[in-house]
Amino acid sequence: MSERYGQPGRRVAVIAGVRTPFVRSGTAFKGLSAIELGTLAVDGLVARSGVDPAAVDALVFGTVVPDILAPNIAREVALHPRFPRSLDAHSVSRACASANQAITAAADQLVLGHARIAIAGGAESLSNVPILHSRGFSDALVAASRAKSVPQKLRTLAQIRPRDLVPVTPAIAEPSTGETMGQSADTMAKLNGIAREDQDHFALRSHRLAAAGWKDGRLAAEVTPVYVGPRYEVAVTQDNGIREDSTYEQLAALRPVFDKGYGTVTAGNASPLTDGAAAVLLMREDVARALGYAPIAFIRAYAYAALDPAEQLLQAPALAAPVAMRRAGLALADLDLVEMHEAFAAQVLSNLQGLASPVWARRAGTEPLGDVDRARLNVMGGSLAIGHPFGATGARILTTLCRELERRDGQFGLMTVCAAGGLGHAMVVERA
Repeated sequence: MSERYGQPGRRVAVIAGVRTPFVRSGTAFKGLSAIELGTLAVDGLVARSGVDPAAVDALVFGTVVPDILAPNIAREVALHPRFPRSLDAHSVSRACASANQAITAAADQLVLGHARIAIAGGAESLSNVPILHSRGFSDALVAASRAKSVPQKLRTLAQIRPRDLVPVTPAIAEPSTGETMGQSADTMAKLNGIAREDQDHFALRSHRLAAAGWKDGRLAAEVTPVYVGPRYEVAVTQDNGIREDSTYEQLAALRPVFDKGYGTVTAGNASPLTDGAAAVLLMREDVARALGYAPIAFIRAYAYAALDPAEQLLQAPALAAPVAMRRAGLALADLDLVEMHEAFAAQVLSNLQGLASPVWARRAGTEPLGDVDRARLNVMGGSLAIGHPFGATGARILTTLCRELERRDGQFGLMTVCAAGGLGHAMVVERA
């Protein structure tokens, strides 16, 4: 039975999507914050879509590693001179599905009639993660600030030891288990029998398809150039992580990164740390029609799911996708395209197994979706090649899926995203 999202005439329309190039952290965007990247993506979206900034009712943005001095990235982006100061904006965080959370939060407001036009997306600058002080150093600084005399301050500061000066950098690890995502991906590979050879071949496929997408202009059409300071003379115009000349032999020669003795996850079959931003323009269907906008797709259904992070951290899309498909009233055979976030090749291959598994289907309370046709999967590559700015990836994938459905004259598409914390997201879109 279909539980389609939004009534006829009030469905949520995807009007346009724009992103910055996705570049490896520490390279071209190392001097830009997530707020700056987010502002650039939204600026490009407004310019390309022609939407009146004063007509936007809400801006929702996601990020995973927020700026501790400006944690509400959405509000900072909304304060761009294009927009009135009255534009409502709020930030969300759902780990790697943060942009997806932003999109569904904005879409819900449209369905409820609380907004007519919204912008949603996300940004990440992993070149500029906050570096924290140790607890001992922080305690000493606080105590010194409370001292009532200079001698007291000096005595307090004298208690600082060399070990207290060692900075603390954020770790991409689960607080509940202490395991990094890479370690969890290695575990998933072992539990699901995902061979190293299959992971490397899948990574190579991602790079080759992404390179083809840039060559024929399909990916370039989604990207707004970024002029980098201080002189702003040179523009960054494309992703810099795609390795067009990569070979299977090169990937196979890489050593495991996480489980060095028995692991299969390498730097070649894992997504790189990446900087970038992406945004989409959403409108209620009747509003889009009245303003003369042609939607490229409608959101038909979505679902979120969660599982124990200590089990298979990145397997929750196998629980979310069947629910989203049931709500959409569709079967796997109805899908023209599937876009699946590629955190790790092992994770994608495990998720694909899960979609066909009766065991995972029972856990989701549905029937198995079946085996995904690889010819319809990630047809322009994915995060393994393009990169993965945590807070932005969901908006990139939605844009790619909608635009490619339009180009291929397809009707239905499914996207999935795994996320830290054992979370998963799935969304079904329908061509307008």
